[in-house]
Amino acid sequence: MIRQVGALPYRIDEDGAAEVMLVTSRDTRRWVVPKGNAELGLSPHESAALEAWEEAGVRGFPCAHPLGDYVYDKRRRSGVRAARVTLFPLAVTQQADEFPERHERVTRWFPVAEAAAAVDEPDLSALIAGFRAPAGPSGGESDPAIPAGSGSRWSMLGWFQSLLPKQGRFFEQFEAHAATLTRGADALARLLHAGDGSDTATAIDQIVALEHEADDITRDVLHEVRRVFVTPFDRSAIIELIGAMDDAIDQMNQTAGSIALYGVARFEPQMRDMAGIIVEAARITAEAIPLLRSLNRNGERLNELTGRMIAIEGKADDIHESGLRALFASHRDDPMGFIVGREIYGHLERVVDRFEDVANEIQGLVIDHA
Repeated sequence: MIRQVGALPYRIDEDGAAEVMLVTSRDTRRWVVPKGNAELGLSPHESAALEAWEEAGVRGFPCAHPLGDYVYDKRRRSGVRAARVTLFPLAVTQQADEFPERHERVTRWFPVAEAAAAVDEPDLSALIAGFRAPAGPSGGESDPAIPAGSGSRWSMLGWFQSLLPKQGRFFEQFEAHAATLTRGADALARLLHAGDGSDTATAIDQIVALEHEADDITRDVLHEVRRVFVTPFDRSAIIELIGAMDDAIDQMNQTAGSIALYGVARFEPQMRDMAGIIVEAARITAEAIPLLRSLNRNGERLNELTGRMIAIEGKADDIHESGLRALFASHRDDPMGFIVGREIYGHLERVVDRFEDVANEIQGLVIDHA
């Protein structure tokens, strides 16, 4: 069987809706994802990103952990052979009009559901369809701590609660904080991909501003916990969830602070790979948080998302370890360079760890309430 790599280029608008880019194949003109053979000297996700540039004219931040594999029939002059493609998500930051295969293919952005329906391969369709599920209705379900029912006891309790402060704005606050995480992860990735340091100051300023915005949201949540009588979850669970989310943006800010302090302008490939992991972790968080509004309906999907978060954290650990080995080998005569690089690696690892903490808190809510 032929082994290939592919990219799933995606972008997310301000409302949180995701679109993915498909391209037409050169022979059959059917809709496919950018894919091809792995390039010698490049890691699989880097090869997938290169395919996305050559076939679709997009660049961005690839995640080193794949979404999964799918199989298709590859037509060759010698006949048809099965090919297995490992698919990597690519957060698109640039789209060019001029690219190597612009005259051979058509590119188009699709909503996720339409893209899943447009491709022929069932496994690829499933990978696309599961990339970002709808968040469901904007309203929440009944408070998990209070059974729903029509008895007079609960009717009386409902009347009593109507006289008390409402459930607060916890879901809106969680979602607003998740938005700062996605923007912070994007700014951090841009910072680590800045080749000549020209975008460093702007990216650092963005991260600092987002960290302040997240702090304001966290303070509002803590105020709401003290103010309201009825909360959607246990108060300690609310505090721990918003605390884990805030720790993630704090670690991004500390990463940016170290880069500014030491004047680092060029970054190791493994650092950029960890940035891609962080972008994916933030995307997962941004999808998972709105699903908390209806835990019973969304428990299965939340388990899938938190499972992927834990898997990419393991991948980040591997990247961190290999990055430190390469850093030590290349800085034997530059101990200060090694110390600075090790500190940046440490911050990046802790960012991913804090996202894993968010996943663990969400899993706890699913276990308790779904």
